[in-house]
Amino acid sequence: MLKIEELSVFYGEYQAVKNISFEVGKGELVAFIGANGAGKTSTIRAILGLVEHVNGRIWFGSQDVSPSPSHVRVKEGMRVIPEGRKIFPELTVAQNLRIGAYFIKDTSRLEHNRKWVYSLFPVLAQRENQLGRSLSGGEQQMLAIARALMGEPKLLLIDEVSMGLMPIFVDRVFDLIKKIHSEGMTILLVEQNAKKALAVADRGYVLETGSITLQDSAANLEKNPLIVSAYLGGN
Repeated sequence: MLKIEELSVFYGEYQAVKNISFEVGKGELVAFIGANGAGKTSTIRAILGLVEHVNGRIWFGSQDVSPSPSHVRVKEGMRVIPEGRKIFPELTVAQNLRIGAYFIKDTSRLEHNRKWVYSLFPVLAQRENQLGRSLSGGEQQMLAIARALMGEPKLLLIDEVSMGLMPIFVDRVFDLIKKIHSEGMTILLVEQNAKKALAVADRGYVLETGSITLQDSAANLEKNPLIVSAYLGGN
């Protein structure tokens, strides 16, 4: 589904991501874990075409999308749940969801997708006509996820989904990610909460100061002493 070859990201003279290569297979949930500033969000932004100074190649399916602008990548099936949610606070829940399906014009598909996301997030159905800013932090995160799902993603990019959430909402959100993945969704999950991320992932990569330092199955990473010590609260 996604193949990254020798990806580098620059901000002026600073190199945030250093020649990394990785893959996400169709139907996989792959976790990228690492500390704040490791280059995780820069990697997501590069995949989406939101960073100007990028080297390397980005393959989406059989297509090299490296030269393609962001809107083309979205039209091809990439969707993102951005860090910090970034919902539209002055629009209603229903309007936020409609924006997530901007490229879909078929009203029957739109209605099917709306019913689906409301089945996943019943609270959003109850809040359908409320403004985004009136929702709690956890509800806003649910809206951000639902908005991305409305667009029928082939690849779902999730950036720091647990940030700023109360523990009860973190658990709920990861349960939903697990459910969505179980239904066949391909997901690249970028997350500081390594324990939660590895618990739902098939495979994982560790990113440190812009470089991939370790890759393995999620089960093996959870048992790796270096990962346990650095990211999972072990001694």
